[in-house]
Amino acid sequence: IRRRPGASSATEILVDDTSLPRLASPHGWMPRTGRSWWDGCMTDPVLSLRSLHKRFGQKVAVEALSLDVPAGSMLGLLGPNGAGKTTTLSMATGLLRPDGGTAHVLGADVWRDPAAAKARMGVLPDGVRMFDRLTGAELLRYTGLLRGMQEADVTSRAGELLAALGLDEAGSTLVVDYSAGMRKKIGLACALIHAPRLLVLDEPFEAVDPVSGEAIRSILRGFVASGGTVVLSSHVMELVESLCDRVAIVAQGRILADGTLDEVRAGASLQQRFLQLVGVHELGEETLSWLRSS
Repeated sequence: IRRRPGASSATEILVDDTSLPRLASPHGWMPRTGRSWWDGCMTDPVLSLRSLHKRFGQKVAVEALSLDVPAGSMLGLLGPNGAGKTTTLSMATGLLRPDGGTAHVLGADVWRDPAAAKARMGVLPDGVRMFDRLTGAELLRYTGLLRGMQEADVTSRAGELLAALGLDEAGSTLVVDYSAGMRKKIGLACALIHAPRLLVLDEPFEAVDPVSGEAIRSILRGFVASGGTVVLSSHVMELVESLCDRVAIVAQGRILADGTLDEVRAGASLQQRFLQLVGVHELGEETLSWLRSS
């Protein structure tokens, strides 16, 4: 914490949030978001996307997409296949350079100041590629050290994460031998180990069994309760409806609806509202008639 140059009083200070202490939480090391410091920062979005645009050849994947995610919220990003969800999240996290627009994480420009932006977030991308010739424990250690963490903290947190995600017995197994669901869980553990302030998760529950899914829900709820912010994509309406407090619906690379869960549902179920906005593909009476019994 330091005084702003030219400040007229001791109360006018700047806060270096990278050195803030951690909040007490069920996991002991969840990130502090600053509810007790500088009230103004809580009004600013943790993730701010402005006019993002991406084209692949002749296809426009994302077009003029803008979205704000407030602190302490869990936002579900919904959309049909090919809607631009993964492209949007990839541009928001520095994995894919946009053709136009900006992405900021807690004020840090993802593309102009990637080190600062990426230090504040944990990412579980779609089809994540891992150093799969490492064991689960080794992968977490490598990830933590790469993040600049102390060895003792890495070891302690890795053990907690493996246990919480039901991977403690697989900690000495090579990641290449993990199932799809186990790879998803170790990827989530890598995203969490440095206690980020923002989690961006692309289909975090895909291929995950119900028991592990409930453990992940508990971790995410605890993370948000301690001040963290989550953005996750999913095709499961019931999951988003039960877990998220904010929703954004994307189709053809554009935001069709964005707001609190109740605002987006507008008195209907999330499934009904989604179909109203995106539209339903009607099948003609003769379509696939050969599948019907005679």
